[in-house]
Amino acid sequence: MGRVGAPHGVHGAFRVRPVSADPASLLAHTEWLLRGRTGTWTAHRVRGVREQGDGLVAQLDGIESRDAAGALRGAEIGVPRESLPAPAKDEYYQADLIGMAVVNREGVPLGALADFVDSGAHPIARVRGDGGVERLIPWVPLYIDGVDMDGRRIDVDWPADA
Repeated sequence: MGRVGAPHGVHGAFRVRPVSADPASLLAHTEWLLRGRTGTWTAHRVRGVREQGDGLVAQLDGIESRDAAGALRGAEIGVPRESLPAPAKDEYYQADLIGMAVVNREGVPLGALADFVDSGAHPIARVRGDGGVERLIPWVPLYIDGVDMDGRRIDVDWPADA
């Protein structure tokens, strides 16, 4: 839902770059999960968070200094799954799509959805196939034909040789 930016002040606050559709959605959560270089998610109670400019400024319990905030720089920010609303029909949480098989209209498997890249305009699905082939497919209706959550499959209009 966001990424930790530069420290803000000297008491452990830091800037947050939201990456969700609604940047203010992080304001409603009292607990954030952070994942840094170790790859492990750790829970932190939110002491305070406010909007500032095009981002947020936050302070978490246990992060008391500028150096401690700086050590978090680049960490991903998430929230506990149970605190999220259920997605509407034909809406998905990106995390639920990771690992799904991606198949084109001709029935050719292109690989598995590895993650999403934020392009600013729309998400881009990073699909990793056999032999290390990587495809970047814009996540827009023009290319995404459908998602089968039960079958763990994403159907796309994308050539196998691209």
